[in-house]
Amino acid sequence: MKEHILAAWADRELLKENEYADAVRVVIEELDKGRLRVAEPTENGWVVNEWVKQAILMYFGIQQMQTWNVEPFEFYDKMLLKKDYKTLGVRAVPHAVARYGAFIARNVVLMPSYVNIGSYVDEGTMVDTWATVGSCAQIGKGVHLSGGVGIGGVLEPLQASPVIIEDGCFIGSRCIVVEGVRVEKEAVLGANVVLTQSTRIIDVSGAEPVEYKGYVPARSVVIPGSYPKKFPAGEYQVSCALIIGQRKPSTDLKTSLNDALRDFNVSV
Repeated sequence: MKEHILAAWADRELLKENEYADAVRVVIEELDKGRLRVAEPTENGWVVNEWVKQAILMYFGIQQMQTWNVEPFEFYDKMLLKKDYKTLGVRAVPHAVARYGAFIARNVVLMPSYVNIGSYVDEGTMVDTWATVGSCAQIGKGVHLSGGVGIGGVLEPLQASPVIIEDGCFIGSRCIVVEGVRVEKEAVLGANVVLTQSTRIIDVSGAEPVEYKGYVPARSVVIPGSYPKKFPAGEYQVSCALIIGQRKPSTDLKTSLNDALRDFNVSV
């Protein structure tokens, strides 16, 4: 499949041939069933399978627009939706929407939310009300995406790496994580934290600040913050994220997601 995808990506005319178009469709089916991932963890960190992203983009090109009628609603789109949640072992509350080509593992709960193509949502994760899991995002086991969380995608606009939320993370209400930022295992983001590749993530829990960009270290407790920055028109506050401590190992995993925030008087 990979050879066919790379060849078709270099020459889109090849997609007119069934052999290459079928290779694209097989990749999407493998993504849908979780047998293939846009990004996967290895001993040396996460590896992005760029050719899989290319297959997704070409899938948009070969799919035909069609109309769905779900009275009184009408939809007109290229992408099919996931079905048969009972067999998958997924709880999908109306109006949860997940596109075909997104993998949703067993015991995931989808409140009224949206999961885009190429995403991977692992076991026991909660995608809460009006949360969005963008294209190709990788969400680990036992993650809680709170109400209104926005996890960015990689296809529009095209980004090099997907957003990665590792196992056991708690992402508070209205957080935004985009541009391929990685949140490591069991980290906690308080409400309204915004993380991009340029966001300064500052550990203020010690005697001296320690700065990170592009990732949140494991088990960090993070809140929104700001710092002064000078511009031609004057000095203004610029948003950042503050690491104010670490989750306590003494706290039970199932309750510490909330307790870690309460320990530091941070809202969920």
